[in-house]
Amino acid sequence: MSDSREVVRGLLRPQFREATPYGAPQLDVAVALNTNENPFELPLEVAEAVAGALREQVPHLNRYPDREFTGLRKALAAYLQAQTGLSLPIESLWAANGSNEVLQHIMMAFGGPGRSALGFVPSYSMHELISVATGTQWIAGRRDEHFDLTAADARAQVQEHDPDIVFLCTPNNPSGTALGVDVIEAVLAASRGIVVVDEAYVEFVRPGTPSALALLGGQPRLIVSRTMSKAFAFAGARLGYLAADPAVIDGLRIVRLPYHLSSLTQAAARAALEHSDALLANVEELKSQRDRIVEGIASLGLTPVPSDANFVLFGGLSDAPATWQALLEHGVLVRDVGIPGHLRVTAGTEAETTAFLNALAAVQR
Repeated sequence: MSDSREVVRGLLRPQFREATPYGAPQLDVAVALNTNENPFELPLEVAEAVAGALREQVPHLNRYPDREFTGLRKALAAYLQAQTGLSLPIESLWAANGSNEVLQHIMMAFGGPGRSALGFVPSYSMHELISVATGTQWIAGRRDEHFDLTAADARAQVQEHDPDIVFLCTPNNPSGTALGVDVIEAVLAASRGIVVVDEAYVEFVRPGTPSALALLGGQPRLIVSRTMSKAFAFAGARLGYLAADPAVIDGLRIVRLPYHLSSLTQAAARAALEHSDALLANVEELKSQRDRIVEGIASLGLTPVPSDANFVLFGGLSDAPATWQALLEHGVLVRDVGIPGHLRVTAGTEAETTAFLNALAAVQR
């Protein structure tokens, strides 16, 4: 076995020979707060609607799905209009199997060998991993000591590196910090290529926090990526989407695999979007638990980062890996994101939040 591993390792692309797969621990614990999942199961009415939609599709699985997923794009357009007031044509919408595949499509179409992508770290690690996987040079930009990014700093870094693609994550993962519109506008003005604004956690932002969707008009290089995994409690269904100029969508068609969204995925997502109010009903509760986590962590003398997402990054730990292990021994699983002295915890139910805060208090004694 060791010989075969060495043989295959030698055949891998050089940049992958020392790499490890992406993934958070999936452990059997009482309180799992490490992957930013929505802790609430689908309401019964939604579960029944999804099941009914899937049942309708099963007899027809001998046929390929709608390659253009027209019905789903109409449903996404209706959802975005209800949430933001913006009327987007379906030609401006795209979807795939989770926002990671959406990002992969972007990088396959606009990145690749001889091109570069800039991200401001720490941020979502898949931006770098997908860039590397597509042969795109990754450039690690910087944030300040509070994990913030100003318009002036972002502009200067774009001008310094002149990337083909820029990633902006807002709210940012793992810090939870949101960007001002001025930052996005500054990057668009300074760059010559694609600007991807990753809004995976946008439904959790505090009042008054803007979305990049409002900037789409007249900005053919802007892409806004979102997901149904988090606020929609739909992580297991794998549905991500983006909004962009129709010309961008035409580029994505070139690189996507044929019929990449199954009939079952399309049906499930459409059914969920028809019940978006029920699925989003717990968002305010999760925001409340997030704020409770921030207050509880601060009361223990630690340093939480103000968050606009459904998670909280906190620092002040003398030994983050040891704290992670101690919390696990108390039945609570959080995320070690590799930032010295910091851990990240997802906002859970009231009971889960209580369990985390009690465990953290015990560990900090």
